[in-house]
Amino acid sequence: MAQFSPQSPQGNSAAEGAGPLNFSWRLLLILPGEGRRVAWAWLYLVSVFSAYYIIRPIRDEAGVAGGVANLSWLFTGTLLATIALNPPFGALVKRLPRLKFIGMTYRFFMLNLLIFLVLFSVSKGSANIWVGRAFFIWTSVFNLFVVSVFWAFMVDLFTTSQGKRLFGIIAAAATVGGILGAGVTATAVQRLGVPTLLLIAAALLEVGVFSARRLARLSPGLPSRPSDANINANPETPIGGSVIAGLVNAIRSPYLLNVCLYMLLYAILSTFLYFQQAAIVDRTFADRAARAAFFARVDLLVNVLTLGGQCFLTGRTISRAGVALTLTFVPAVTSAGFVLLGIMPTAGLVIGFATLRRAGNFVFARPTREVLFTVVSREDKYKTKNFIDTVVYRFGDQVGAWTSSFVTMLGLGVGAIAWTAVPLALLWVGNAWWLGRRQEKLAGTARHQTRHAVVPEVA
Repeated sequence: MAQFSPQSPQGNSAAEGAGPLNFSWRLLLILPGEGRRVAWAWLYLVSVFSAYYIIRPIRDEAGVAGGVANLSWLFTGTLLATIALNPPFGALVKRLPRLKFIGMTYRFFMLNLLIFLVLFSVSKGSANIWVGRAFFIWTSVFNLFVVSVFWAFMVDLFTTSQGKRLFGIIAAAATVGGILGAGVTATAVQRLGVPTLLLIAAALLEVGVFSARRLARLSPGLPSRPSDANINANPETPIGGSVIAGLVNAIRSPYLLNVCLYMLLYAILSTFLYFQQAAIVDRTFADRAARAAFFARVDLLVNVLTLGGQCFLTGRTISRAGVALTLTFVPAVTSAGFVLLGIMPTAGLVIGFATLRRAGNFVFARPTREVLFTVVSREDKYKTKNFIDTVVYRFGDQVGAWTSSFVTMLGLGVGAIAWTAVPLALLWVGNAWWLGRRQEKLAGTARHQTRHAVVPEVA
């Protein structure tokens, strides 16, 4: 674990870990010198996730309104849009300092929100349905890009040992943002309307850009491995490399290839559950605003269940149980859940399982998955990670969506989809265990190299 001086280069004093706040910092596993950085990371992620969870229920309702039978085509559109955006993003990462390409990425999506604000305001009837379908695709792309950029920034700022302790606390900001955003939509969508909510979401993204800049000022160094060519470089120096390095590196590296497999299996199994939940909501609610409010209430429940676990359980579990065991938890729960669905394919079990699995992902799987990227190069943190978080994830969505549609076309129900998912879930368990063990080995090698290279770890 890294040691921190009373006066760290990130601008925190010893008082941060002393006095009346001492117990709180220790309870959250935050060491002296880390508090302000975690606080700005919190504001960054709260803003981004509040924006996303304001528009997520609108997206889900738009997908149902366009016909559950058409969801597979929307997932296809999402995959194509994601693939189309990856080369331009790779070009930005190659040529621009990180703060510039982070700001440009977020403001691109802010501009898109303003365009949809106008389209939703002026479209009626079937035209509004098509705007909703476009918004479904756009939101699905937006979510992956803005969150992937955030976590790439985090793994560029924090070491493996810090990530184990702090990524759960930082991820809790996503939960708070989810609670706030879902709460706003659940209570205000029928009163304020969709256009106003989109404007609020755009403003929140600008808060995220501001927070990223402040966080970068508190983190002047790079906690890179000695083998990383950029270890002593200015963090705002353009990364360079190839525009398609994300794809190439993911294929060449067995470690990153298995991260791809992890993401692929996660996405396929998540989509299986999503389709079942969407079909249930479509049968239960006839009013569009009521459906949006229901989706928002589910999001609110998931985030409330998640918050405590992220603050007090995630860091301790990863640090004590290790990356491998923690990363395996959600795949194991998923295997058991699909077995139960195969035996008892009820609506209540589908929604309950989906809710529990999403909470488990936020508490354990997502923070641990981000720790996997703390042992790779800067190019892989931004390019390969983004490729995996977006293209690979959406390809998994695609496989899951069309598999669900095919099983439904055959006249089979929830039980058949569940039994289809069981072997994939078991494969996911084995993949997660291998990845966790490999990460622990790479992290140990990096610590050994650091000691022998006499390169100080930057907090």
